[in-house]
Amino acid sequence: MTFVDARNLPRHVAIIMDGNGRWAESRGLARTQGHRAGSRAVRRVVTLARRLGVRALTLFAFSEQNWGRPEHEVEALMDLLHEYLLAERDEILSNGIRLRAIGDVARLPTHVRDVLDGLASVSAANNAMTLSLALSYGGREEVVAAVQNVARRVARGDVRPDEIDEAMVAHEIPSVSVGDPDLLIRTGGEIRISNFLLWGAAYSELHFSPVLWPEFGAEDLFVAIAAYQQRQRRFGLVSGRCHDASLEATSVERSST
Repeated sequence: MTFVDARNLPRHVAIIMDGNGRWAESRGLARTQGHRAGSRAVRRVVTLARRLGVRALTLFAFSEQNWGRPEHEVEALMDLLHEYLLAERDEILSNGIRLRAIGDVARLPTHVRDVLDGLASVSAANNAMTLSLALSYGGREEVVAAVQNVARRVARGDVRPDEIDEAMVAHEIPSVSVGDPDLLIRTGGEIRISNFLLWGAAYSELHFSPVLWPEFGAEDLFVAIAAYQQRQRRFGLVSGRCHDASLEATSVERSST
C-alpha cells in the first residue's frame, strides 16, 4: 500500500478517465459495458477523494468531440450519466459535496440536464468538496468563450483593451473557479491531456497511469498523489521562491460562475 501525506494533499485533482472502451474490448464485451464499469470507478474515486480531504475534484466525463461517436454509444453514455446522477444523489448530499457541471451543457439531453440542474441547485451550499463534471467540454472551446465574453465587455465600452489581463480572462473560465488543478491524472496509458483544462493546467503536476479507468482504485490514486508529493512546484521560479508562489496560486477560490 502506498502512503500519502495528509498534510500535503493536492487541493484540486482533475482526472481524464480513459480506457473504458479498451477495458471492455479486452474482455470481449460491448464498449457500453466498459462505460458502465467506468461509472463504478467514478463512485469509488469520488468517495475516496472526499474521505482524503481533497477540496475539488474535476472529472472529464464527456468531451465536445465525443458527440462524434456512434449514436448508440452517445445515447448509452447519456443514459449512464442520468442513472449515475439519480443513484448518487443521496451520497452526494449526505457527504457535503457540491456538484456542478462545466462545458456546453445545453447540448445534453433534456432528461439528463433536468436531473443535473436539480442536483447542482440543491447541493450548491455544500462545501466539503466540489465535484465538477466536465460534460460536452473542451479546453479550447472554454478559452474561446472566455475571450468572447471579454470582447463583449470591450465592445460595450466597459473595458479598454489595454486593461485586459490574465485575471480578467481567468474570471471567465468556469473550470478554474475552484482554483487551478494541482494534480492532473490521466488513466489508460496515453500521454496527452486531450483538450482538458488547458488554461488551468498551465502549472499542474501531471501523472499518467497505465491503469484503465474501470480498474482505477484507491491504490492507483494514492500512487498519483504520492508522486505529486515528491515534486517541488516552482511555477517558473527558482526553488527559493516557489513555496510562496504555490501559496499565492492556491490561496483564493473564486465563486463559481
